Amino acid sequence: MKVNPYLNFDGKTQEAFNFYRSVFGGEFTANMKMDDAPGTDGLNEEEKNRVMHISLPIGKDTILMGSDIVPSMGHTLDQGNSVYISLHPESRQEADRIFSGLSQGGDVEMPMEDQFWGDYFGSFTDKFGVRWMVNFNEQYV
Repeated sequence: MKVNPYLNFDGKTQEAFNFYRSVFGGEFTANMKMDDAPGTDGLNEEEKNRVMHISLPIGKDTILMGSDIVPSMGHTLDQGNSVYISLHPESRQEADRIFSGLSQGGDVEMPMEDQFWGDYFGSFTDKFGVRWMVNFNEQYV
């Protein structure tokens, strides 16, 4: 089984995924707007331009996916602290690069440091309200 994180935003999906692509690299494998879907004629222009679905491969078996909510369809976004995306890069240098890139403009909870349990670890909330953990442990490379 593969597990892919799926993120929802309130009109900021394109901006967020452009930012994530600037850190992870790669190209979008999907990037559809709401007006690409049938039955969206009644949406206002701003909602028609929102992201219906976007996909960005960020690893061999991992795709970061997302979409915008559509307020006129009754969607709401509740940001919370119950979910983190946990990344496991293959080197300390890559851990530092990812942490530094994704945490720009965000709120660092724990800076990257060697931890008592053996991992090189840090956590933060990015500028879009998404929570991330970065873990590196040489034993698992």
